[in-house]
Amino acid sequence: MSKKEDIKEEGINTTEETQQVEENQEVVEEIVTEEPTSEELLQAEKDKFLRLFAEFENYKKRTTRERIELFKTAGQELMTSLLPVVDDFERALTHIEEDKEAEELRKGVLLIYQKFYNTLEQKGLSKIETNAGDLFDAEIHEAITQIPAPSEDLKGKVIDCVEKGYKLGDKIIRYPKVVIGQ
Repeated sequence: MSKKEDIKEEGINTTEETQQVEENQEVVEEIVTEEPTSEELLQAEKDKFLRLFAEFENYKKRTTRERIELFKTAGQELMTSLLPVVDDFERALTHIEEDKEAEELRKGVLLIYQKFYNTLEQKGLSKIETNAGDLFDAEIHEAITQIPAPSEDLKGKVIDCVEKGYKLGDKIIRYPKVVIGQ
């Protein structure tokens, strides 16, 4: 080979090598710029930790709230099944009052009823007071029928309470069944 050919080959190689080096530098620069610094990595990990910690705190609060609600209404099913017994006691007391010969029986049944009801009240049960003449509220009353109002001032109001309502804590477990005037 002649010197010209050698130079041409070297020139081509040099140009190719120069292009190769420039491409390699671009790739290295891209890699360097893409790779986060240690401060960025630390900040990202801190963010992940804070998010995880906040999520865990929310979980603890939610489960605590659910547990408190569960304890408040844990006996709801039992209380609901005992309400007919309370109704029966009240009906029995009403009928025994009419019979004057059964005074001792009335006192015994009244004592048992009061003990039973006081125990239920200690567990969170309370009556929803509903009287004739109260304004009908669909959120706390259950209307079972409407009758013509005996007077104008009783329209849209409670005429009679057929079945008492009860709450367990703040939750209504049985709505009072009422008759309203129209």
